[in-house]
Amino acid sequence: MGRFSGFLVTARQMFKPRLTTEYPEQVREYPARRHGRHVLNRYEDGMEKCIGCELCAGICPARCIYVRGADNPPDDPVSPGERYGFVYEINYLRCIHCDLCVEACPTEAITETKLFEFSWNNRNDSIYTKDQLLVDDDGHPRKQPWEAWAPGQDENLSEWVRATSPSGMAEYEGRVSWSGDLGHGVRDPGPTQAELDGREEID
Repeated sequence: MGRFSGFLVTARQMFKPRLTTEYPEQVREYPARRHGRHVLNRYEDGMEKCIGCELCAGICPARCIYVRGADNPPDDPVSPGERYGFVYEINYLRCIHCDLCVEACPTEAITETKLFEFSWNNRNDSIYTKDQLLVDDDGHPRKQPWEAWAPGQDENLSEWVRATSPSGMAEYEGRVSWSGDLGHGVRDPGPTQAELDGREEID
Protein backbone atom coordinates (compact mmCIF):
# COMPACT_ATOMS: atom_id res chain seq x y z
CA MET A 1 0.00 0.00 0.00
CA GLY A 2 2.90 2.31 0.76
CA ARG A 3 3.99 2.42 -2.87
CA PHE A 4 0.56 3.70 -3.97
CA SER A 5 0.17 6.42 -1.32
CA GLY A 6 2.07 8.90 -3.49
CA PHE A 7 -0.37 8.34 -6.34
CA LEU A 8 -3.28 9.10 -4.02
CA VAL A 9 -1.83 12.55 -3.32
CA THR A 10 -1.50 13.17 -7.06
CA ALA A 11 -5.05 11.98 -7.74
CA ARG A 12 -6.53 14.29 -5.10
CA GLN A 13 -4.72 17.31 -6.57
CA MET A 14 -5.87 16.58 -10.14
CA PHE A 15 -9.45 17.68 -9.45
CA LYS A 16 -8.66 20.90 -7.59
CA PRO A 17 -8.78 24.30 -9.40
CA ARG A 18 -5.52 25.17 -11.09
CA LEU A 19 -3.46 28.03 -9.67
CA THR A 20 -1.21 28.39 -12.69
CA THR A 21 -1.77 31.02 -15.40
CA GLU A 22 -0.69 31.34 -19.01
CA TYR A 23 2.30 33.57 -18.34
CA PRO A 24 3.17 36.06 -19.82
CA GLU A 25 -0.20 36.43 -21.58
CA GLN A 26 -1.96 36.38 -18.21
CA VAL A 27 -0.36 38.36 -15.38
CA ARG A 28 -1.72 37.97 -11.88
CA GLU A 29 -2.84 41.06 -9.97
CA TYR A 30 -0.25 42.10 -7.44
CA PRO A 31 -0.84 43.66 -4.01
CA ALA A 32 -0.87 47.45 -3.79
CA ARG A 33 2.33 47.60 -1.76
CA ARG A 34 4.33 45.01 -3.69
CA HIS A 35 8.07 45.65 -3.71
CA GLY A 36 9.58 45.81 -7.19
CA ARG A 37 12.05 47.82 -9.24
CA HIS A 38 13.07 51.15 -7.69
CA VAL A 39 12.64 54.67 -9.02
CA LEU A 40 14.18 58.01 -8.01
CA ASN A 41 11.56 60.74 -7.63
CA ARG A 42 11.61 64.45 -8.38
CA TYR A 43 9.89 67.57 -7.06
CA GLU A 44 7.19 69.53 -8.92
CA ASP A 45 9.82 71.85 -10.41
CA GLY A 46 11.84 68.91 -11.74
CA MET A 47 14.59 69.01 -9.12
CA GLU A 48 15.82 65.67 -7.83
CA LYS A 49 14.78 64.60 -4.34
CA CYS A 50 17.98 62.66 -3.67
CA ILE A 51 20.41 64.66 -1.51
CA GLY A 52 23.22 62.11 -1.60
CA CYS A 53 23.02 61.34 2.13
CA GLU A 54 23.78 57.63 1.53
CA LEU A 55 21.33 56.47 4.21
CA CYS A 56 19.77 54.01 1.74
CA ALA A 57 23.17 52.50 1.00
CA GLY A 58 24.02 52.34 4.69
CA ILE A 59 20.87 50.47 5.71
CA CYS A 60 20.79 48.05 2.76
CA PRO A 61 21.41 44.51 4.12
CA ALA A 62 22.41 43.23 0.68
CA ARG A 63 24.88 46.07 0.03
CA CYS A 64 23.43 46.54 -3.43
CA ILE A 65 23.17 50.36 -3.42
CA TYR A 66 26.09 52.66 -4.18
CA VAL A 67 25.66 56.41 -3.72
CA ARG A 68 28.20 59.18 -4.03
CA GLY A 69 27.08 62.70 -3.18
CA ALA A 70 28.43 65.96 -4.53
CA ASP A 71 27.97 69.65 -3.76
CA ASN A 72 25.24 71.37 -5.72
CA PRO A 73 26.53 73.80 -8.35
CA PRO A 74 25.34 77.28 -7.25
CA ASP A 75 24.41 78.42 -10.75
CA ASP A 76 22.45 75.27 -11.70
CA PRO A 77 21.46 73.23 -8.61
CA VAL A 78 20.30 69.65 -9.12
CA SER A 79 18.42 69.36 -5.80
CA PRO A 80 17.11 71.94 -3.30
CA GLY A 81 19.72 71.04 -0.67
CA GLU A 82 23.45 71.62 -0.46
CA ARG A 83 24.24 68.23 -2.00
CA TYR A 84 22.76 65.84 -4.52
CA GLY A 85 23.24 62.24 -5.58
CA PHE A 86 26.05 62.53 -8.13
CA VAL A 87 26.27 58.75 -8.57
CA TYR A 88 23.41 56.37 -7.78
CA GLU A 89 23.53 52.68 -8.66
CA ILE A 90 21.54 49.61 -7.64
CA ASN A 91 22.82 46.09 -8.34
CA TYR A 92 19.76 43.92 -8.93
CA LEU A 93 21.78 40.73 -8.74
CA ARG A 94 21.98 41.48 -5.02
CA CYS A 95 18.77 43.38 -4.24
CA ILE A 96 16.28 41.45 -2.08
CA HIS A 97 13.50 44.09 -2.34
CA CYS A 98 13.22 44.49 1.42
CA ASP A 99 12.16 48.17 1.07
CA LEU A 100 14.46 49.30 3.89
CA CYS A 101 16.01 51.90 1.57
CA VAL A 102 12.58 53.45 1.07
CA GLU A 103 11.99 53.59 4.82
CA ALA A 104 15.40 55.18 5.46
CA CYS A 105 15.17 57.94 2.84
CA PRO A 106 14.50 61.32 4.53
CA THR A 107 13.20 63.01 1.35
CA GLU A 108 11.12 60.18 -0.20
CA ALA A 109 13.57 60.19 -3.10
CA ILE A 110 13.52 56.42 -3.63
CA THR A 111 10.36 54.34 -3.91
CA GLU A 112 9.45 51.08 -5.61
CA THR A 113 7.26 50.09 -8.52
CA LYS A 114 5.50 46.74 -8.80
CA LEU A 115 7.76 45.50 -11.62
CA PHE A 116 9.43 42.22 -10.81
CA GLU A 117 9.68 40.66 -14.26
CA PHE A 118 12.99 41.69 -15.75
CA SER A 119 15.99 39.75 -16.97
CA TRP A 120 19.12 40.46 -18.96
CA ASN A 121 21.79 38.74 -20.99
CA ASN A 122 24.53 41.16 -19.97
CA ARG A 123 25.49 41.37 -16.29
CA ASN A 124 26.24 45.07 -16.70
CA ASP A 125 22.53 45.67 -17.40
CA SER A 126 21.70 44.41 -13.91
CA ILE A 127 23.35 47.49 -12.41
CA TYR A 128 20.84 50.32 -12.82
CA THR A 129 22.33 53.80 -13.01
CA LYS A 130 20.84 57.10 -11.93
CA ASP A 131 19.73 57.90 -15.48
CA GLN A 132 17.74 54.66 -15.60
CA LEU A 133 16.23 55.05 -12.12
CA LEU A 134 15.17 58.72 -12.34
CA VAL A 135 11.51 59.17 -13.31
CA ASP A 136 10.60 60.91 -16.57
CA ASP A 137 8.76 64.22 -16.95
CA ASP A 138 5.41 62.50 -16.35
CA GLY A 139 6.58 60.88 -13.13
CA HIS A 140 6.73 57.37 -14.56
CA PRO A 141 9.70 54.98 -14.58
CA ARG A 142 12.06 54.97 -17.54
CA LYS A 143 11.33 51.56 -19.02
CA GLN A 144 14.26 49.46 -20.18
CA PRO A 145 14.21 46.96 -23.10
CA TRP A 146 14.68 43.95 -20.81
CA GLU A 147 11.74 44.80 -18.53
CA ALA A 148 8.30 43.19 -18.96
CA TRP A 149 5.90 45.86 -17.73
CA ALA A 150 2.26 44.95 -17.13
CA PRO A 151 -0.53 47.58 -17.01
CA GLY A 152 -0.61 49.42 -13.70
CA GLN A 153 2.88 48.43 -12.54
CA ASP A 154 4.17 51.97 -13.15
CA GLU A 155 1.44 53.58 -11.04
CA ASN A 156 1.21 54.12 -7.29
CA LEU A 157 4.97 54.17 -6.87
CA SER A 158 4.87 55.01 -3.19
CA GLU A 159 1.72 53.57 -1.60
CA TRP A 160 2.38 55.30 1.71
CA VAL A 161 -0.22 54.77 4.40
CA ARG A 162 -1.54 58.17 5.44
CA ALA A 163 -3.44 57.32 8.60
CA THR A 164 -5.46 54.57 10.23
CA SER A 165 -6.82 56.49 13.21
CA PRO A 166 -6.41 60.28 12.82
CA SER A 167 -6.51 62.29 16.04
CA GLY A 168 -7.02 59.05 17.92
CA MET A 169 -10.66 58.77 16.85
CA ALA A 170 -11.79 55.20 17.41
CA GLU A 171 -14.19 55.13 14.44
CA TYR A 172 -11.23 55.32 12.05
CA GLU A 173 -9.38 52.37 13.55
CA GLY A 174 -8.45 49.84 10.91
CA ARG A 175 -9.37 52.16 8.02
CA VAL A 176 -6.46 52.79 5.66
CA SER A 177 -5.94 55.79 3.39
CA TRP A 178 -3.10 56.38 0.96
CA SER A 179 -0.90 59.42 0.59
CA GLY A 180 -0.27 61.16 -2.70
CA ASP A 181 1.58 59.09 -5.28
CA LEU A 182 5.17 60.20 -5.83
CA GLY A 183 7.05 60.52 -9.10
CA HIS A 184 7.46 63.95 -10.67
CA GLY A 185 5.68 66.01 -8.03
CA VAL A 186 2.78 64.35 -6.23
CA ARG A 187 -0.06 62.72 -8.12
CA ASP A 188 -3.61 62.33 -6.86
CA PRO A 189 -3.77 60.66 -3.43
CA GLY A 190 -6.36 58.30 -2.15
CA PRO A 191 -9.57 59.70 -0.63
CA THR A 192 -9.34 61.59 2.64
CA GLN A 193 -11.22 60.50 5.75
CA ALA A 194 -13.71 63.33 5.17
CA GLU A 195 -14.35 62.17 1.60
CA LEU A 196 -14.86 58.61 2.79
CA ASP A 197 -17.43 59.87 5.30
CA GLY A 198 -19.14 62.17 2.77
CA ARG A 199 -18.55 65.34 4.78
CA GLU A 200 -16.62 68.57 4.27
CA GLU A 201 -12.95 68.88 5.17
CA ILE A 202 -12.26 70.68 8.48
CA ASP A 203 -9.25 73.01 8.52
